[in-house]
Amino acid sequence: MAGFSSFREFYPFYLGEHCDRRCRRMHFAGSTLVLLIVLLAILSGHWAWLWLLPVVGYGFAWIGHFAYEKNRPATFRHPLYSLMGDWVMYWQIWRGKVRL
Repeated sequence: MAGFSSFREFYPFYLGEHCDRRCRRMHFAGSTLVLLIVLLAILSGHWAWLWLLPVVGYGFAWIGHFAYEKNRPATFRHPLYSLMGDWVMYWQIWRGKVRL
């Protein structure tokens, strides 16, 4: 993995690492669950639920990479850009710009 000077430069690489629709679906499911857990924690006041965020978010994504893409998640080399990429891809899925 090469170095990237900006997120704009990184994002096409990120999308290329998510060619398999099953991997994108795993990312989408994990991100949706992360949002639901945050909402649940806020509404219930049970902040202990928040410990699940990295388990659910990364767990679903990493299963998608190891089981379907057969590649190493970008998180290991580019953690911030990878996190940003996940949410941009999530939004683009909702907008119909990235297919599930």
